[in-house]
Amino acid sequence: MKFQKLTAVARTVGCLILFSGFPLGLKAVCAEAQLVISPQSILSGKQQSATNICPAQLPEAIDAIVDRPEYQRLHWGILIQTLSPPRTLYSRNAQQYFTPASNAKLFTTAAALLQLGSDFRIRTSVYGKDGIVRLVGRGDPSLTDAQLRDLAQQLRRQGIRQIQQLIVQDGYFQALSLNPTWEWEDLYADYGAPVNSLILNQNVVKLQLSPQEIGQPVKITWNDPFAVGQWQIENQTLTVASGTKSDFEVNGILGKSSLQIRGQMAIDSPPEELSIPVRDPGEQILQHFKLALNQEGISVAESQIINNAEKTNEPELAFVESPPLLQLIADTNQPSNNLYAEVLLRTLGVRNSTILNQDTVTLGLNIIKTTLANLGVDRESFILVDGSGLSRRNLVSPTSLVQTLQAISQSPQAETFRTSLPVAGVSGTLQNRFKNTPALGIVYAKTGTLTGVVTLSGYVDAPNYERLVFSIMVNKSNQSAQVIRQSIDEIVLLLTGLSRCK
Repeated sequence: MKFQKLTAVARTVGCLILFSGFPLGLKAVCAEAQLVISPQSILSGKQQSATNICPAQLPEAIDAIVDRPEYQRLHWGILIQTLSPPRTLYSRNAQQYFTPASNAKLFTTAAALLQLGSDFRIRTSVYGKDGIVRLVGRGDPSLTDAQLRDLAQQLRRQGIRQIQQLIVQDGYFQALSLNPTWEWEDLYADYGAPVNSLILNQNVVKLQLSPQEIGQPVKITWNDPFAVGQWQIENQTLTVASGTKSDFEVNGILGKSSLQIRGQMAIDSPPEELSIPVRDPGEQILQHFKLALNQEGISVAESQIINNAEKTNEPELAFVESPPLLQLIADTNQPSNNLYAEVLLRTLGVRNSTILNQDTVTLGLNIIKTTLANLGVDRESFILVDGSGLSRRNLVSPTSLVQTLQAISQSPQAETFRTSLPVAGVSGTLQNRFKNTPALGIVYAKTGTLTGVVTLSGYVDAPNYERLVFSIMVNKSNQSAQVIRQSIDEIVLLLTGLSRCK
């Protein structure tokens, strides 16, 4: 599958930081001594003291990276400031719009944290009376089969053994489950899973691929029997000889509920799994909840799915809750989870709706803009159409990202937000970047990648300077994401070496 192949590449090469184009011989006149910066000194953590650079020399050093001949057609946007008080150290196209990719999650998670608070939880409830039981979801993205079993057990402890009518109410979010501005191929990938009010197992299922005899198609098995009817599989795979590289690609067929799986698998290869989005999440959770009830000895005579947001007067019989928002924020930013970000966007919308059936996404986007504008972020500096950054219609300036990072750093939620971000060489999407460099453990930043787009925005705790806020955005790239990341990382490493100079 295309997404999984890209992920595998990122994990493999993300920690290889090359500096072949670093400006050798750049002079840095600092208080202690006159130093010559070299790529070798930056790569070696043991030589961290030799990486010092004065703020006055920073623009020349960054320009030498950005202005390389191979980057002449790329569009760079950069803003680097001190945290408090804000003081600009470097700026390039900082006011211009860029496609942010997953850097858009910084707006969503910051607004959610400020509006909802770190202790906010998403509640999934079961209401019931006179043989009617109603499962009502409110968009908990962490809901799994274990929580459904918990709900069934709560009902059993109350003596319920029969349900005349089971209603799954999936209308808390009044919005399309798939953003119409996403590219159609995203809708067939696990990172483009539908977003609804009752989410189970992040609305993805697994396909297991196993070799058969040479010349035979690869065996494809669903790990979830209820998912079998949701997709038709066109198996265009082949089992091949031992020692051959296994490689797969999953493509959706436009206008059909069909998936085309192409590729090959060596006969001695272990089974592999592919993640596939659920096509009908309402039906999926209905079937799983009925199974959980059956396992607890509770029979169901009739069942249905409804998509309205009507409130019920029936008493609450059971409930489960998500982890607190501080964990949901981390689960959004650390692995860059699109589903979680879209849920937070919709939660902001529905929590601030005043009229029944208002579009939840539109409301959420308005709340993000208003929340951040009230903190001093320029309203005209960013335009969002989703909460995750998967849409290419998002338009964001480096200034807006830095202003957002500056603003939340002055709030009571500052530390919660900062620790939700990936840490260089340690966690999340930065786990395999900056290893064995001075940036290890002192850069907290959100990554972003789409075809032709690479971004990184966050904080640097420069050991010999002060905390910095930065946003680096590259659009219209004809280079691989790997190559662009290497140059972005060079810039970030310059920031870790900043030192106060006379």
